[in-house]
Amino acid sequence: MNQSIYHKLCITNITNGVAQGLSQFSQQSSAALIYVDRPGEAFQVFDPHNILKGHELKIKEIYFDGADALLQKVNGILKRQPEGYIAFCHELELAGLITFGGCSHSFYYQMWLTEHHPDMCSIEPTRRWLEQAASLLATDYNTQNSEINSSDYVLKNYALQAIADYIVDERDQNLDFDSRILITPILNDILNISKTREEGAWARGTIFFTDPYRIPSIRFITKIKKNERPMLSNVKHVRKLLQTVEYSDRKLVSDGCTIIGITDCPLPEYTVVAEYKGEYGFLRLGKEKICSFFDGSFHSTTREAKLVELEEILLDADIETETSTLLFQLVARLVHHAGKQRHGCTLVIDLNEKPVKLSGHVLDPGIDLLDPECIDLACSLLKIDGAVHIRPDLTVHGFGCLLDGKTIPWENMARGARYNSALRFSAGMPDVIVVVVSSDRPVSIIYNGIEINSFSSWRPVFQSAPEPVSLKKFINGVL
Repeated sequence: MNQSIYHKLCITNITNGVAQGLSQFSQQSSAALIYVDRPGEAFQVFDPHNILKGHELKIKEIYFDGADALLQKVNGILKRQPEGYIAFCHELELAGLITFGGCSHSFYYQMWLTEHHPDMCSIEPTRRWLEQAASLLATDYNTQNSEINSSDYVLKNYALQAIADYIVDERDQNLDFDSRILITPILNDILNISKTREEGAWARGTIFFTDPYRIPSIRFITKIKKNERPMLSNVKHVRKLLQTVEYSDRKLVSDGCTIIGITDCPLPEYTVVAEYKGEYGFLRLGKEKICSFFDGSFHSTTREAKLVELEEILLDADIETETSTLLFQLVARLVHHAGKQRHGCTLVIDLNEKPVKLSGHVLDPGIDLLDPECIDLACSLLKIDGAVHIRPDLTVHGFGCLLDGKTIPWENMARGARYNSALRFSAGMPDVIVVVVSSDRPVSIIYNGIEINSFSSWRPVFQSAPEPVSLKKFINGVL
């Protein structure tokens, strides 16, 4: 195969593998690459989905104006770096992007970039994903006889290993002893337990995994006799034992191989923790939340809507900043409560000076959302069919409100009546924000008839692989 074509295929396949793998781990994701394959060559940019758009000035500052300083830094790192390894170089501080920059003797310099989604538990597994992409590209780029799709496949299915890499690195850096527990098998067992029901019920409770070295320092409520301790891989037995710690501060203790006993003491530092919450759960390293798990796999989401777009609209609205901040916090609390309770609801945030007239139950006086007892009542009102009417005075003015409007061309029949009614209503009502919470957790923020927090799953399909462009062309906007 022609060498230039092979190099282009390597970059394209690995970039696609990163994007597809991260799209399963997080939301719809893309990836981009800035690179120099050999010393003395010009910087190249491969950005098939334009995620670098808007960052041209910062990229110009680093790679064009500051190129000499950057290349000097790379050369200094490579002098101390053995052959066959990727060395970390630096990260780019670009808003909304996660980055990893590395260099090696086989592939001089590469900077990988992908989106930073607002609902991520931690960006560290994603960074390990980009680091793996850099390592695979450095290997494949100079190996003509490698399987062209093998690295692509690895990166599409790298979630578990990316999490394991981060946990191992953190524990190695911060523990004052050599850890003996194997992280990857533990992560597999955590997922298997999450998929196992006991008498029809999903797992609830906490298991933490610590080194045998630390077991003597843990204060146990009780321990299982040593020769009768269930193996962690016996997920059915472990699932039964989880019932002993449901809805309590108690936790199962494991040494990574077996279940040792039950404790209610605080967690040791840098302990791997699995919190089961029914159909989903969270993986932690000590107190740090790393990711969630559900449907048999790990995901980056916190499972709580961040409502970034709503916050931006409220900050731009003609109300005081302090009021808009309080209003956002109160609405977010209502939305998160509905999400946790797994029921749908609609909130109408009416920013008009004169309240919009809605068909429903009008409250007199309104419910003050700053009163803790009243906000609990507002959470209960969300369960009733119809929308809850909220004003900038931080009160609920009505509930059970019906929303309607004229038909609009962009209705989505794949969504329910609640969503499409909100679209119609919002299209005919200025200065009204409608927040729609679905029972399966998606949250839609609708303003002027448009769902402003939606994202398109469409990606361009190229008749041929997109070409890397020189940094100069990229900066000048010639793509």
